[in-house]
Amino acid sequence: MQGVISTTLKKKSIGKIRWVSLITDFLLTGMVFGPLIAPFLAASSFPVLPIIADIIYFMGNHVCPQPDMGVMLAPPFIMAVCMRCYGTVTGLLITRILYAVTKGKGFYWLNQYGWNGVAIAAVLMMAYPFELAIQVLGWWNFNNYIVIPFGLITGLAWGLFTMPIFHTESSQLS
Repeated sequence: MQGVISTTLKKKSIGKIRWVSLITDFLLTGMVFGPLIAPFLAASSFPVLPIIADIIYFMGNHVCPQPDMGVMLAPPFIMAVCMRCYGTVTGLLITRILYAVTKGKGFYWLNQYGWNGVAIAAVLMMAYPFELAIQVLGWWNFNNYIVIPFGLITGLAWGLFTMPIFHTESSQLS
């Protein structure tokens, strides 16, 4: 009887956390594929696809500080975000894959260090705004080879802190 009750409780509590994990993965999938497919959807002659592209571009315009610097994929249409933002998304994707492989086991998952992990993540996440500020101040011009690593560092920091929080099963939390 005890085994049946504990198994039932575990299934119920895992289900709650799984929804967070599924929603997070759904959003990450949109962030990975949306900017890449938007130019192709916009170039399509099928009537509904350019409307979907407009929605993706609208979102890109509201999250990216320089969406006009996106890479041209389907001339004359560019990606929905700049490569700095896409580097950030790539960092998040890398950490999601790493979490799927390691199940949160490893010294590099920053959430396990409490406030010290928050501090490390916060410092690393400043790579993106630091590079953007230097560019805005005119110290260098926008260059995809420069902005991608800064975005990647920021995405890795976000992911190394948040992936265990979003994807840990409740049985591992207690």
